[in-house]
Amino acid sequence: MAGSIKGQRTLLGFDFGTKRIGIAIGQEVTGTANPLTTVTAVKNKPDWDSISKIIAEWQPDLFIVGLPLHMDGSEQAMTQAAKRFANQLNGRYQIPVELVDERLSSNEAESIINQQSGSSQFRDSIFPDKAQIDMISAQLILQSWMSQSSMDI
Repeated sequence: MAGSIKGQRTLLGFDFGTKRIGIAIGQEVTGTANPLTTVTAVKNKPDWDSISKIIAEWQPDLFIVGLPLHMDGSEQAMTQAAKRFANQLNGRYQIPVELVDERLSSNEAESIINQQSGSSQFRDSIFPDKAQIDMISAQLILQSWMSQSSMDI
């Protein structure tokens, strides 16, 4: 793997969903995260072949998985599914995984896209698509984790 020194790691961020998984790439050294891709689930399960190819290409040192919670911080139905996905990532690839609160990341991603496209009619338009929102959500999850962890360095 790439340099695994804290502050110099390559990160993959995941916005887990049963239909799509948004993925972003980040670098601790620059503190930046960028949307990478969206992987479509196969029969409500992660497409591990596609995820394996991304991991082989980017050689991450750490996975960051968004943890969906209710606004009051309590768990919801997707919380356990995201935790299971995080455990599967760790078990398959032997790479550490950290979970980060992802409340409102999809709403924020939709807002960013609407600002960039000049449209406030997301739901009625064919662009941007949900896959784009998932990628940007993964980017926001990664940026949120980096902001929190930079306070720990």
